[in-house]
Amino acid sequence: MEGLPRAGRDVLTLAVPKGRVLRALAPLLARVGVDPVTVLGEGEDRRLIREVPALGWRLLLLKPDDVPTWVEYGAADLGVCGRDVLLERGFDLYQPLDLGVGRCQMVVATRQGMKTLPDPPRIATKYPRCAAAHFASKGIQAEVIYVQGSVELAPLTGLADAIVDLVETGETLRQNALEVREVVFDVSSVLVANRAAYKLRGARARAAVEAFRAAFDTEKSP
Repeated sequence: MEGLPRAGRDVLTLAVPKGRVLRALAPLLARVGVDPVTVLGEGEDRRLIREVPALGWRLLLLKPDDVPTWVEYGAADLGVCGRDVLLERGFDLYQPLDLGVGRCQMVVATRQGMKTLPDPPRIATKYPRCAAAHFASKGIQAEVIYVQGSVELAPLTGLADAIVDLVETGETLRQNALEVREVVFDVSSVLVANRAAYKLRGARARAAVEAFRAAFDTEKSP
């Protein structure tokens, strides 16, 4: 069996994140012309490649952190990923459109009622690059501890003074006696493209971007 067609051939390849973001993205894709069943599958459908013959597209279902890698190396023409991933991993990809999907915030959070942070503070996070850059911009040389999950435990157990993490509603913070201290930046899912490949794909890639733009504008309309 031959490998996937590389970017630059007839099929336009779009890398999309599996899971929660894909479910939120499905209505927008439907407006572009992609059947939700194609996106989400049925029953035990675990295919990671979904063809959309009517549009001449191929969807690659990836872990969210992997989407920009596929785009950067030209295995996908376009991709959908969160700004947090782009900033944390340092990807320099063209971002033609904010899709407004998966909106949340990257925040600094501490125990409720905590007045000041020690100097230097110890910060637990899944986003060490973003955390270090944020505190450095304030002239603070924070000690950053990388953790992969259960970040909220860090201030409660003495591992860290604060955390830097994504927050959507803040309910998990509240249930663990934490509160937002400051917002680092807003996060949403954006359409991305390899800068050089976008130029090579020309009209085909631009047409896809405009289809998403039209679908997004329709979704925003009352």
